[in-house]
Amino acid sequence: MLLFLNIHNLSLPIEDPVLKFLLVLIIILGAPLLLNKIKVPHLLGLIIAGAIVGPNGFNLLSRDSSIVVTGTTGLLYIMFLAGLEIDMGDFKKNKWKSLAYGLITFIPPFVLGYFGAVYLLHFSNLSSVLFASLFSSQTLITYPMISKMGIAKNKAVNITVGGTMITDIATLLVLAIVVGMVQGNVTSVFWIKLSGFFVLFSLVVLLGFPVIGRWFFKNVEDKISQYIFVLVMIYLAALLAELAGLEAIIGAFFAGLALNRLIPHTSSLMNRVEFVGNAIFIPFFLISVGMLIDFKVFFKSYETLIASGIMLVSSIGGKYIASVISQKVFGFSKDEGMLVFGLSTASAAATLATVMVGYNIVISETETGEPVRLLNEHVLNGSILLILISCTVASFVSMASARKIADKENTDTISGSNREKENILLAITHPDTLEKMVNLGLTVKAASNTENIYALNVINEDKNESSEKNAEKLLDQAVDQAAAADVKLKPLKRYDNDVVNGISNVVKEQNITDLIIGLEDEKGFSPTFVYNLYNGYLQNENINLLVYHAAQPISTVTHYAVMIPANAEKEPGFFHALFRVWNVARNSGATMTFYAPENIINILQKIVRKVNIEAEFIIMNHWRDAETTASKLGENQALIIIMAKKGMPSYIPQMKLLPDFLNQHLNENNYLLVFPFAESPDSEDPEVRSVRNHGDFVEIGNIVSRIFK
Repeated sequence: MLLFLNIHNLSLPIEDPVLKFLLVLIIILGAPLLLNKIKVPHLLGLIIAGAIVGPNGFNLLSRDSSIVVTGTTGLLYIMFLAGLEIDMGDFKKNKWKSLAYGLITFIPPFVLGYFGAVYLLHFSNLSSVLFASLFSSQTLITYPMISKMGIAKNKAVNITVGGTMITDIATLLVLAIVVGMVQGNVTSVFWIKLSGFFVLFSLVVLLGFPVIGRWFFKNVEDKISQYIFVLVMIYLAALLAELAGLEAIIGAFFAGLALNRLIPHTSSLMNRVEFVGNAIFIPFFLISVGMLIDFKVFFKSYETLIASGIMLVSSIGGKYIASVISQKVFGFSKDEGMLVFGLSTASAAATLATVMVGYNIVISETETGEPVRLLNEHVLNGSILLILISCTVASFVSMASARKIADKENTDTISGSNREKENILLAITHPDTLEKMVNLGLTVKAASNTENIYALNVINEDKNESSEKNAEKLLDQAVDQAAAADVKLKPLKRYDNDVVNGISNVVKEQNITDLIIGLEDEKGFSPTFVYNLYNGYLQNENINLLVYHAAQPISTVTHYAVMIPANAEKEPGFFHALFRVWNVARNSGATMTFYAPENIINILQKIVRKVNIEAEFIIMNHWRDAETTASKLGENQALIIIMAKKGMPSYIPQMKLLPDFLNQHLNENNYLLVFPFAESPDSEDPEVRSVRNHGDFVEIGNIVSRIFK
C-alpha cells in the first residue's frame, strides 16, 4: 500500500476520493469473508478495521466530514430499521413491558456508575450523574445481524427494541437536565419547554409522517423517488428531534415507527431500504466508530485505566444484571435472556454524544488556569475502550444466542419444516394490474416461500411477434418486481384459444394451491369476467381463488373489514384461506375487524391470542349487516370477503349479487374475494386435514398459531 502511495505521489492520510472510497469498499467486502471463517461477527471486524486504517492506527484514512456524514447516516439507519421492522401488533401488546424493560435496563448501570464515580473517581454530584447515565444508554448495533437471522419479531427482541427507545430518551434527558443545571437554566420555563417540545415532536412525526407518506406512495410510483423519500423522512425526523432538544437517533427511531405500516415487510421497497443500509451506510458507521479507537492512551495514564475499568464494569455488568432481571420478570428463555444482554450491551451513539457534551463543558478553572470539565479526558478516553469492548461482547453474545433461537424456531414451527405445500399463480393479463397483483402475491405468501410463485400470461391470439413480445414484457416486469423483494418468480407463457382454459390447465400442471386474478381498476366486475369466474375459474375444485381489485397501493391501506359467512368453518379450504387473510395483516401491518357468526369468532379469538396481529371481532348473523358495513368503508380502508360456490355449506344466494354491489359501492376501495377450495388438495398439511375432519377447531386454532409463530 505504501509503495502504491509513493508511486502516485500521495501522502497520508489518503485524500484522493476514488482511492479513499475504494479502500472503504475493500474493507466492507473483505471483513465478512475473512471473519466468517473464524466465527467472528463481521461488524466487529469493521470496527477493528476502522481502528487499523484510522488516524490512531496507520493513518490511511482521516475521520473527516465525508466519513462522519456517511457514518451518521448508518447510525440513523440502524435506529430507523429497528422502528421500521418492529411488529406493531407486538409493540402495542408489549408497550408496558417495553416501558418496564426501559427502566430495568436504565437503573442497574446507572447505580453502578454513580457509586463508582462518587467513591472511586471522586466526581462531583452533577458529574457523577452524567457519568452514570453513560452506561444506561444502548445502541442496537447488533440489530441488523439479528434481523438477518429472521428473529426480529421475537418477543424478547421486540421488548428490547422498545425499551431501547425508553432508556436512550431517559439518558438524553439526564444530559439535558445536567447541562441546564450547570448553566443555571433549570427553571419552570425549562421544564415546560423540554416537555412541550418533546410532545410536539412526537405528534408531528407519529401522526404527521404517516399522512405525508400515504399521500406520497399513492401518487408517486417511481421506485427511486420512493427510496429517496424514505431517506428524507429519516433525516427530517432526526432534525426535528434535535430541534426538540433530543438526539437525532430518537428521531430516526420515531420515523421508523411512523412509516412502519407504509413499508410492508415483504415489499421491494423494504428490501431496498435494508439492502442499501446493510451494504453501505451501516458498515460506514462501524468503520467510523473504529476510527475513534486509540489504544496508545491506555498506556499513558494510570487514571485512564481506572476510569476505563469502572466504565466497563458499570456498563457491561449493569446490562448483564438488567438482562437477568428481565429474563425472570418477562419469562424469557435462557437464550432470549442472553439475546437481550447482547442487544443492550453495545454502547456507541448516545454514550459518545453524552461524553462529548460533558467534555466540552468547562465548569471552573484550576489555580494554574487549567479547565475543569464536567467529564475529564480520562472519561473521554475510557469511552473509546468501552465502545470497542462493549461492541465486541455484544457481537459474540448476540450471534450465539440468536443462532440458537433461530434454530429452535425453525424446528418448532410447521412453517420451518414446510409441511404444507404452497404454489401461488398470478394470472397476468393487463399491465395496469401487474404491479398490484405481484404485491398481493408477496403479501399473502408464507415467509418461507421464496420460489414457488408463478406468473402466467395466456396468449389467445394467433401466434405472432407482437403478442409474444407483449407477453414477455409483462412477465419480465413481474419477475423484476418480485426479484426486488428477493423472491424468485417463475414466468409461464402459454398459447390457448381460451384464456380461462389455459389458466386452468396450468393450475393442474403446476399443482397450484392459490390462484390470483386481478380486476381492472376502472372496469371492476364486467359481465364477461363474472361469466368466466363462475363457469371457468371456480370449476377448479382444489385451489384457493383470490379475486383482487386494487384502487390504491396495498401499503397505504390502514384497515381491513373481513366478512365471513355462517358455516364457513365447514369448508375444506377455510383455514387455508384464513392463512392468506392472516398474512395480509402480518405483512402489511394493517389492522383488521372480523365480522362473523359467534362460533367462528370464538375460533378466531383462540388463534389471535398466539398470532400477533391487531384485530377486533364483531358478531355478524345476517348478510345484510355485511353489506351495510362494506358500503360505509372510508378512505384507506379495504374489504375482504370469504366466499363460496353454489352448493357449498356457506353459500348464500346474495353472493351472486355481490359483483354488482361492489361495482356500485366500492369502486374507489381495495377489495379481495377469497373462494376457499371445495376439495382438499393432496398438498394440504395432513395434521390440519385430520383435525379439521374431526371438527376439533380448538386444536386447529393451535396449529394455525404455530404456523404463524
